[in-house]
Amino acid sequence: MIDTQKMQRVAGQIGSNPAGIFQDHNGQRYYVKSLESPMHARNELIAARLYQLAGAPTLTYHNSVDPCQIVTEWLALDKKHIAHFSESERKQAQQWFGVHAWTANWDAAGFDGDNQGVKNGKVLTLDVGGALAFRAHGDPKGKAFGLQVEELTVLRRDRGNPHALKLFADMTEDEVKQAIRVVALIPNEQIRQVIINSGGSHKLAEKMVARKADMMGRLS
Repeated sequence: MIDTQKMQRVAGQIGSNPAGIFQDHNGQRYYVKSLESPMHARNELIAARLYQLAGAPTLTYHNSVDPCQIVTEWLALDKKHIAHFSESERKQAQQWFGVHAWTANWDAAGFDGDNQGVKNGKVLTLDVGGALAFRAHGDPKGKAFGLQVEELTVLRRDRGNPHALKLFADMTEDEVKQAIRVVALIPNEQIRQVIINSGGSHKLAEKMVARKADMMGRLS
């Protein structure tokens, strides 16, 4: 359990939410975001655990004594913007397209193309705050986060999200189906268990199982 009150703040905000870099007595650094409510923070932690359940690389998350905080281990990246990705790195990022769509992560690429990074040749999603029931800035998605995974189309077609287009627009139907299979392989009971054990509701658990089923229906 991370307690930033016992750490030294060594740098300030990087993203759009109030945040800072903190260092513990061992020299380990953490990036700490402060969100507007425990519900919003819990939503992001659940999303991160679903990414990890699917095998999609993310930063390392830690629980915080402050229920409104999101804490990740600070990582010095080799690349911080998708504009700098090689073609092989961009293709690597596309492997996780199905996970972004399933979790309704509208901000998968980032407003400035800075939500995907590379460390030691591995592409990571750096922030899952735009996933599930909340937008990245904290506004609830409401009915826009439903049982049908419209993100399978929107993330590849919406010209208002140019960085997502740069990552995903040229995916073939076979590549999209392969990305869907990443989600399809996750057992329903594991989805439910991760969500409930992370403080999520049974309603959310069943919604994520239903969204998975919707995606699987597109494989035929």
